[in-house]
Amino acid sequence: MKYAKINNIVGWLCGAIAATVYIITAEKFNSWWDTGEFIASAYKLQIVHQPGAPLFLMLQNLFSNFAFGDTSRIALLMNIGSAICSGLTIVFLFWTTTALARKIMDKAGEGGNLRILQIIGAGTVGALAYGFTDTFWYSAVESEVYAMSSLCTAIVFWLVLKWERRADQPDANRWLLMIAYVMGLSIGVHLLNLLTIPALALVVYLRKTKQITWKGVAKSLGIGILILAFILWGLIQYMVKSAAYVDLFFVNTLGLPFGFGVVSFMILILGSLIFGIIYSVRRVMPILNVLLLGICFVLVGFSSYSMLLIRAQTNISLNNNDPDNVFSFLGYLSREQYASEPLLKGPNFDAKVKEAHTQHTYRKDESGYTKIESNRKYTYDKESLFPRMYSEKHAAYYQHYLNLNADQSPTFLDNLSFFFSYQLNDMYIRYFMWNFVGRQNDKQGHGTYTEGNWLSGIDFLDNARLGGQEALSPSMKSDPSRNNYFFLPLLLGVLGLIWQIKHRKQDALIVALLFFFTGIAIVIYLNQTPMQPRERDYAYAGSFYVFSIWIGLGLLGLIDIIKQKIMLKSASILSLAICLIAGPGILIIENWDDHNRAEREMTREVAFNYLTSCEPHAILFTYADNDTFPLWYLQEVEGIRTDVRIVNLSYLQSDWYVKQSMQDINEAKRLPLNFEVSKIAKGVRDGLPLLDMNIEAHTDVRTLVDIMLSDNRNNQIQMKDGHYVNFLPTKKLGLPIDKDSVIRNKVVPQDWEKAIPDHIEWIYNKDYVTRAELCMMEILANNNWERPIYFGMMCPEESFMGLDKYLVSEGFVYRLMPVELNQIADDNTLINSDTLHRNITQKYKWGNIHELDHFDPDSNFMYENFILSNVFVNSLTSLMTENKLDKAKEVALIAYDNMPKKVSSLRQVYLNSVIVDTLYETSELDKARLLTDKNLRFVEEEMNYNYAVMQGKNSALDERGVRLGLASLENYQKILSDADDEELLIVATALNDKYKNIYLQ
Repeated sequence: MKYAKINNIVGWLCGAIAATVYIITAEKFNSWWDTGEFIASAYKLQIVHQPGAPLFLMLQNLFSNFAFGDTSRIALLMNIGSAICSGLTIVFLFWTTTALARKIMDKAGEGGNLRILQIIGAGTVGALAYGFTDTFWYSAVESEVYAMSSLCTAIVFWLVLKWERRADQPDANRWLLMIAYVMGLSIGVHLLNLLTIPALALVVYLRKTKQITWKGVAKSLGIGILILAFILWGLIQYMVKSAAYVDLFFVNTLGLPFGFGVVSFMILILGSLIFGIIYSVRRVMPILNVLLLGICFVLVGFSSYSMLLIRAQTNISLNNNDPDNVFSFLGYLSREQYASEPLLKGPNFDAKVKEAHTQHTYRKDESGYTKIESNRKYTYDKESLFPRMYSEKHAAYYQHYLNLNADQSPTFLDNLSFFFSYQLNDMYIRYFMWNFVGRQNDKQGHGTYTEGNWLSGIDFLDNARLGGQEALSPSMKSDPSRNNYFFLPLLLGVLGLIWQIKHRKQDALIVALLFFFTGIAIVIYLNQTPMQPRERDYAYAGSFYVFSIWIGLGLLGLIDIIKQKIMLKSASILSLAICLIAGPGILIIENWDDHNRAEREMTREVAFNYLTSCEPHAILFTYADNDTFPLWYLQEVEGIRTDVRIVNLSYLQSDWYVKQSMQDINEAKRLPLNFEVSKIAKGVRDGLPLLDMNIEAHTDVRTLVDIMLSDNRNNQIQMKDGHYVNFLPTKKLGLPIDKDSVIRNKVVPQDWEKAIPDHIEWIYNKDYVTRAELCMMEILANNNWERPIYFGMMCPEESFMGLDKYLVSEGFVYRLMPVELNQIADDNTLINSDTLHRNITQKYKWGNIHELDHFDPDSNFMYENFILSNVFVNSLTSLMTENKLDKAKEVALIAYDNMPKKVSSLRQVYLNSVIVDTLYETSELDKARLLTDKNLRFVEEEMNYNYAVMQGKNSALDERGVRLGLASLENYQKILSDADDEELLIVATALNDKYKNIYLQ
């Protein structure tokens, strides 16, 4: 069989193996973070957050059609779409690796069977190793853009190698045009793929030049970077910006319809390109011809963004930024609502603003475009080169991290230190090592020795780095997310790099450059702040892809070493066996248990519980990704509780979202916002200051809203630059209560009706009013308790506007109730115990939490910080206080039956004590004892491990962990004493005494 046929067959076989694994381990429903938004938007071809992914959405929409009307299968089918894209990525990685290996092993193109075995083996090892790495496998089984983005990167690099092999043929340039087209398409998936351009430019230079020089290499890299900048800013942004200003001239000056200037500009660009192409053909200018055709193909690929402009014209539910005109489309592409990070020069965290420069854009109104303020750029009193510590919000972290005094400014060397030690080490190298050396656990790492680090599985090395390895408990060692690769994939990759450098330096340079631009260059560009809300390893998947090429080539390096001792044929077979075990073998074995997401249901169930907590036609305020996107998925895809109006408070600060909120969506009624859209248009009342007028009494919200929406100069103040703005004259807010309406609409429990006051009063908790708070006040003023108002349990207190004492916990939500009662919970939260009990026992779904061998960190965070504390503990605390023992028993048993298999933190132990106490009080002694024993054993394991780490690394005391551990032991000791459980009381007392002696000496 010829090499080409074998190469094709084995490449497809590797892709099929990987895709099969991904499909088997794919999640059935939506996952946390962006997947709910992507699935909902792809299903109905809607618009996701900036800068969008229209091609990804359209392709995912194709997969959804295979559900044949069964909406419960749509998420799975879209996840399978990602699995298939990831499988195809493995195919192209295989072909890329074999192409690079073949250039060295068989320059003639065909060789003996042994040589074919070596080349095919290299491709198999590299492709499957990457296929089962931590980061890539994670993205392969969920409906996120990164799987398809990796496919685009893989195709582009494979295409440039195809061109390189055929560069001397007359039709070779078609491969370059194909690359341009895929580049254009990839813009509609994710911009990361563009980072391959400098490496591609180097391939072209090395293939075409007659003499390789460092000057030529640098020049080719410079050209590649210029091409990258041209596409990223020239085509994607400045071309659209130019079209916008042409349209501005046609509409505002010439009085022509909206869009006329855009069409004229497009005709001009198209005509210029056609003229240039014809000119290049007639004058025989092949370079110009390829360049112009390349621009055309990029633009054809980029045209997937027309979907946004088309769909924005319709009444879709999810219409982020409403890009229905060229200026809003420009703002969408340029991520206008997100702050930009300084790159080469900028302020440090302690810099003071010296001057503000207002930037402007235009807003589409009925008769034309109106000039408005968009963003501000600031000049600072001191700036530095390469600013890595620029965020004011993280000043305390920077100072602690680098031991800076409160009045000490960071130097250039401090910035470099932070870059290497935190941004490069913690936010890239740590992720790299996760994938090729091993991972301690999947807890999010914030620089401690016990969470989220890389490790190898070699005890003495891990103990030297992390400490405490001798004190690991059996449960820690058997944690599914503890993956030990013993450096084997890393060593293979390093061997492959050395072998490639030895035999073909120019190829090694190309691969190394691609490795740099998909890894370290992204680190530099992102300039990430500390304490990210989640791990960011997915951003560097391209870098791990490139390293896997070297893992494959490592097979050939190993053969070179072993063949010196034994026959070549035996060396080849033995090396292949070793590499298959040390690469893909160990990766799939170690990673399977924590990457198998086939049984996860929690994200969907949490979203269901959110929605089912609400009464019909409720208004539900949410705040972040994980309490919004899963709910969108359920409403938009499965059609569950579409009557509930979800209002994301982060989005409500934008004018486009407010305008959408003034329309009915699905079965959800519009928000009771009665002001004109022009009152809150972009550039109008974006943010209003507080100017406290020392008003004694609490002022009616209706009056305050009218003042803030007034165009009367008497209700405005003049700013330093001369313009007038509205303001909030007091923090003392009030709202008269229509008791008949409250009772008629059953806003409060019947037992609480006597506690309804004539008016409610509260202190506003901010010194400014954003568009979101203005809308919330308008809703309060107009609603008159006709529709239930809820806040999701993940909303931070600052979003409550000071209404905390009127928010009543009903499980996954807080309901706004005009009642004044004595607080009955430790955290001063009012609890509607009967409704909460009914929700837990009759409405909520708990899925299969208790069956999972691995509880992922996002689900665990949701369980521990919200479900366990806000739902179960709040319910049990209130029911036991009210002496409703039967109901408390029901809740305690449900909590017990739906716990994760393993305790994962000392905070869980502390919260579980409430469940234990209730089980003892309600005579469920066996369950109480089992749960107590499990929690006490966990405390012992965790306290021993923390102490061993503290001693081994001479690190600071984990005060929070120690406090939780000791407080938990105190709680259990009291519970066991009250329950007369002498056996477990002895254990708890002994542990309490032991750790007091250790930690409190």
